[in-house]
Amino acid sequence: MAVFQIFAIFTNQLKDRMRRVILFMLAFVLVVAATSAQKIGFNHKTGAYLEVDGANIYYEEIENRGKPALLFLHGGFGNMEDFNSILPMFANDYHIVGVDSRGHGKSTLGTGKLTYKRLQLDVEAVATHLKLKDIAIIGFSDGGIVACRLAAASGIPIRKIITIGATWRLSDAELMEKIVEGIRLDDWKGYFLDSYQRHNPQPDFDRFTKCIIEMWIDKTEDGYPLESVEKIIVPTLIIRGNDDDAFPLESAVKLASKIEKSLLFNIPFAPHDAHNKYPQMFETVTKEFLNKCGQ
Repeated sequence: MAVFQIFAIFTNQLKDRMRRVILFMLAFVLVVAATSAQKIGFNHKTGAYLEVDGANIYYEEIENRGKPALLFLHGGFGNMEDFNSILPMFANDYHIVGVDSRGHGKSTLGTGKLTYKRLQLDVEAVATHLKLKDIAIIGFSDGGIVACRLAAASGIPIRKIITIGATWRLSDAELMEKIVEGIRLDDWKGYFLDSYQRHNPQPDFDRFTKCIIEMWIDKTEDGYPLESVEKIIVPTLIIRGNDDDAFPLESAVKLASKIEKSLLFNIPFAPHDAHNKYPQMFETVTKEFLNKCGQ
């Protein structure tokens, strides 16, 4: 009996060791997977510059050659890293490209006026330089406005666009004018100065802020896409957070009525950056749109 007892004890110990080894290996795999997921994102280290009309425009690629191109355009005062929380959603299926808008992130401002048309031309230059084809665009706020201008102009081969909190008409510019009236320069500095100075190679925050505000309230044809949105013929997903004070629901509905192949997704309880508030909802709808709509 003693032999069988010793064998039983040895077997139980062996099972415990194997169990510990298996648990360790499982934990190791999960840590590696989590670490890999965290590394998927723009970093302002691995990109390059393209000189465009007096400014150096910074861009990065998360290469997935052979996959469709997915271009990310950020909002005002932001930079491409603002999308890092959602990039892993798309990393396996797309060749991802991010652009820092003129004056933002690591892109220089140049000496001219900042307008939505200017940002449109910069993106067209980068896309042409990289020889991107069949491009899908995800644009947040100012980036969404630029996406609409790009799709209306048809200067580069766009397949689909997704806009988040992106305004388009004169009444939106007038609303923005009222919003920024009571905001001081020190307020803008409190929100954005640290990130701006950390990245920008030629920092001048006062001038940068002035240029952005002038762009936001620009009522000329170089500003918001206005009625040119009727020229957009590619499938368009318009995303709006229901609590977005800068993009009224009535304006979003009107925009959807002017773009033939459009869908409007109004997210309850969501702010301007609706994709950050409800990332799972954003992922489900955008992937459905990118994979199926208009195919």
